[in-house]
Amino acid sequence: MKLDFHPAGRHFLQIPGPSPVPDRILRAMSYPTIDHRGPEFGELGLKVLSGIKKIFKTDQPVIIYPASGTGAWEAALCNTLSAGDKVLMFETGHFATLWKKMAESLGIEPEFLGRPGIEGWRHGVDAGKIEERLRSDSAHAIKAVCVVHNETSTGVTSDIAAVRRAIDAAGHPALLLVDTISGLASADYRHDEWGVDVTVSGSQKGLMLPPGISFNAISTKAIAASQTARLPRSFWAWDEIIEMNKSGYWPYTPNTNLLYGLSKALDMILGEGLDNVFARHHRLAQACRIAVNAWGLPIQCADPAVYSPVLTGVMTPDGVDADQVRKVIYERFDMSLGTGLGKMKGRMFRIGHLGDCNDLTLMATLAGCEMGLQMAGVKLNGSGIAAAMDFIGSQDVPFRR
Repeated sequence: MKLDFHPAGRHFLQIPGPSPVPDRILRAMSYPTIDHRGPEFGELGLKVLSGIKKIFKTDQPVIIYPASGTGAWEAALCNTLSAGDKVLMFETGHFATLWKKMAESLGIEPEFLGRPGIEGWRHGVDAGKIEERLRSDSAHAIKAVCVVHNETSTGVTSDIAAVRRAIDAAGHPALLLVDTISGLASADYRHDEWGVDVTVSGSQKGLMLPPGISFNAISTKAIAASQTARLPRSFWAWDEIIEMNKSGYWPYTPNTNLLYGLSKALDMILGEGLDNVFARHHRLAQACRIAVNAWGLPIQCADPAVYSPVLTGVMTPDGVDADQVRKVIYERFDMSLGTGLGKMKGRMFRIGHLGDCNDLTLMATLAGCEMGLQMAGVKLNGSGIAAAMDFIGSQDVPFRR
């Protein structure tokens, strides 16, 4: 089996995660592995544990697991809930659906709110529906509300602060659990200010790392819930991790070299400044949407108020297989685009513009998309490249270094 997938030139990895890993992070990950019980590691542990709190905008503990985001999903549920507990979840796309499926497999009883059919995958969380449902739960049987902040499968970013207000307006004690796996470090996120109890995230999106690290940012209310939660947990349990993290260590073998990479990623993000990072993502996302509009193709997210700064979902015309378009672009230009997932399989493709991405990266991506669409026989209304160039050229911003 051939394992060298690196022809001449750069492969354009423009899926919405894993995102491209910058050379500086790759070099950091190549440092020699050290003793994870030695003094040098303790210093590394304290640095990344302190720095990651700034990304989540929290003063509370952030648990770092040597696992994918799926592991952090499970950790959020099993640390706070018991078998038979009812939770309220909202269908915004493929990943919200998968989190629901996991809850069911753990013996939790999820109730799924949302719009019917495809429309449910084109809009964000409706906080009003959550408030209405919680008001009807006078016995407080619902123990948690679980929502996805940035739905990677659709390009929809939901208003988490509005969900918190809905829970409070209903006078309900339910925990708020949020997945921002693809949103963290790309879209503004405020764990403390928005009153989130458990935030789930991962390394391979805005943090610009390979997959393999995931996070739980946790509130004091979530820690209190973990004292009475009865779902089985050992590896995922917060208590021992929190205690050992106080000195920069973990109760198991951590993924040392990925933590080197996380340390460098934090340096890069905080050095650029979170507000500047968010502004860059919003600018690139707007340029991408301008291009898609110029092509005359629908954007998967139907509500401009919740467009994602992380990715743009592009719907292909009826009768056009989006995966065939992706295949043409991959084979001709060595560029990977995200496939449609679940209900949207074959009906759309996803352009990632997150992490280590700048104006010229995006312009090259849009050029590959436009040429590939034309080669696949898709009739376009106009040039998205020209429209995006006009927008980017009008922006008075310094080049990202």
